[in-house]
Amino acid sequence: MNITGQTILITGGGTGIGRALAEDLHARGNQIIITGRREAPLKAFVEANPGMAWASLDVANTGSLPAFVSQLLSDHPSLNVVINNAGVMVSEDLNAPDLAVVDAMLTTNISGPIHLTLALLPHLRQQAEATIINVTSGLAFVPLAATPTYNATKAALHSWTQSLRHQLRDTAIEVLELAPPAVATDLMPGHAENPSSMPLQAYRDEVMALIDSGQTPQGEILVQRVLPLRHAESTGRWAEVFDLVNGLH
Repeated sequence: MNITGQTILITGGGTGIGRALAEDLHARGNQIIITGRREAPLKAFVEANPGMAWASLDVANTGSLPAFVSQLLSDHPSLNVVINNAGVMVSEDLNAPDLAVVDAMLTTNISGPIHLTLALLPHLRQQAEATIINVTSGLAFVPLAATPTYNATKAALHSWTQSLRHQLRDTAIEVLELAPPAVATDLMPGHAENPSSMPLQAYRDEVMALIDSGQTPQGEILVQRVLPLRHAESTGRWAEVFDLVNGLH
């Protein structure tokens, strides 16, 4: 991915990892468009970063995407990078399931990015160069048992990203996967304060360094802290890492 001079859409760009990516990519001379469900924080963020743009979007409302995409491309015809970052993470007790919570995670974390990507694909094919980045999670590879649906959505998005990359291999569209470890954000209550979470500044610095250097083996952007999760199965350490993730050691 060329790190500058791009027009970049970041879903869920008003908070957490999305906000950090927006700031860092904006600072490198890219046109940034952030989206989210709440207008107030988006407006405040854009006002603090002149040159950014924002648009209201709930990716879970897939029926709204055709109109959103039409307006987006009218306003930003040079769009050539999409970062599917919006996501919901909720702990669940599968002995007393809340199906509304399950559906919210499925639509936000899986249906939303798939629908949005496919809606934008014809436009991206027309660009001289384009990039799609899907944000998954280290938990796609070793699950946190307390968040079963979240893990499953990220595993599904990982698999879908691999297929998308293969099908677009003969095009000018690069397909990348950003798989974070636990990062100190407000994605889930307690994450920001958890001493085991990777500090957000350290995470964003390492991610930008990897993108800058082109160190994305197999199309994956992986900081050092997530590697034990990503490679747990191939190194024969899956059971050990699962126990560590779930506090069984």
